[in-house]
Amino acid sequence: MVSAVLPLHIAVIMDGNGRWALSLGKKRTYGHYIGSKVVDDITKESVNLKIKYLTLYAFSTENWKRPKTEIKFLISLLHTQITKKENLFKENNVRFNVIGDISVFPQRTRDMLENTIEKTKNNKALTLTLALNYGSKLEITAACKKIAHDTESGRLQACDISENTIEKYLFTKDMPDVDLLIRTGGEKRISNFLLWQSSYAELIFFDKYWPEFTKEDLRDAVHEFQHRKRRFGGL
Repeated sequence: MVSAVLPLHIAVIMDGNGRWALSLGKKRTYGHYIGSKVVDDITKESVNLKIKYLTLYAFSTENWKRPKTEIKFLISLLHTQITKKENLFKENNVRFNVIGDISVFPQRTRDMLENTIEKTKNNKALTLTLALNYGSKLEITAACKKIAHDTESGRLQACDISENTIEKYLFTKDMPDVDLLIRTGGEKRISNFLLWQSSYAELIFFDKYWPEFTKEDLRDAVHEFQHRKRRFGGL
């Protein structure tokens, strides 16, 4: 039977910014700039659709392999765009959140992120999470270390460790699992993104690049989700 239930948590791999810009004869950084503006439309449409959690893969642990000039631009763009989006968050009742190891970013960027998290903490319509310096292998490894430490100190018994225990040590401990995972850019892989949380997510891939992604595309993805039968291993 087809379900009309909305996805509670949508995650997006925003792929293709650089390739889109190059296809237009422009620098890769232009694609990142336009891609950051697309986030506004998708955030507002998520609120309109009454989606409660939207998580965007903004900077992976593997992205450090890119040229230093591009990394510098991305960090600067992050600072500028999040600051500009404060009105967006306020007007649309959006709570801002971050997952990943942000300790590697400049202090002013960390302060900006933490200040935005604090300013929006009481907003209720949507939780918008940016995955920054994030990778599932990093996340799960960090969780294992914390569990091992708490076991050694006696705060946790090995025999009591369960899936629920592990989830409490993940970056996403206060978030539900992913229902719908979207990737743009034509690639069909999930690239070390929310591996634990997406174990039963519905996957939808778009050939178009992220700067081309529209609110109509988001609605189409939600509609496709609603027409899939989710069995979770059952019949």
